[in-house]
Amino acid sequence: MTKPILYATVVAIALWMIAPMLVVIVTSFTDTPSFNFPPSGYSLRWYENFFANQAWRASFINTTLVAALVTITATTIGTLAAIGLHKGRFFGKSAMTGLMLAPLIVPGILVAIGLYSVFIQLNMLGSLPGFVIAHTVVALPLVIINVMTALSTFDSRLEQAASSLGAGRWEIFRRITMPLIMPGVLAGAVFAFITSFDEIIISLFIQSPRLQTLPVRMFQSVTQDTDPTVAAVAVLMMLVSVGLAALTRLIKPRSGSKQ
Repeated sequence: MTKPILYATVVAIALWMIAPMLVVIVTSFTDTPSFNFPPSGYSLRWYENFFANQAWRASFINTTLVAALVTITATTIGTLAAIGLHKGRFFGKSAMTGLMLAPLIVPGILVAIGLYSVFIQLNMLGSLPGFVIAHTVVALPLVIINVMTALSTFDSRLEQAASSLGAGRWEIFRRITMPLIMPGVLAGAVFAFITSFDEIIISLFIQSPRLQTLPVRMFQSVTQDTDPTVAAVAVLMMLVSVGLAALTRLIKPRSGSKQ
């Protein structure tokens, strides 16, 4: 009797979580210029409007560019930081780890206000470097967590064996350490891209007419008009995010765990 109740509860919760997404998907195919659910008719006009509208296209290009640069930056810094935190033996290591993971705990609005205060002094509001730096702040912890998870199953004896055979530090890192932790690095890179691609709170604070990301454009569309194009864009963003997240399930850690 307990299992049927448990399964029913899980299904009910899953439906409750999925229902809003289903509503958005169905609404994106409406043939009327308003958010009608269920639609009186179906059309692809709002998807066509997204690809035909220069403002929507520019926002998508900006978002993709920022996310790509953030992925490169956060993955590089996060991987090096994770290795340093994993192998390092220094005073304040726990505090340093907590500090680097703080953006996951601190409310996003506080991070946004802090970055806004700094960027306005540096004249970086609405700039590409500003967006990359801001998004890297919130994406970096995800890279560190994934890489440190990979390092936790890494057998350090492999490095010791390579060193005893005359391999240098760079060669050990390039031929042994990096290949074995690559699943964690790739997973961190995917999550960094998704985080930047979907980020809205910080983007609202640092955006300007010169540079707007897709989530900001969607927010403005919802608050200023009833154009169902935003529903079509939401579906496309959902496909990108879900598709990339699904890729992380295909990344399997290699053997080499500690015995």
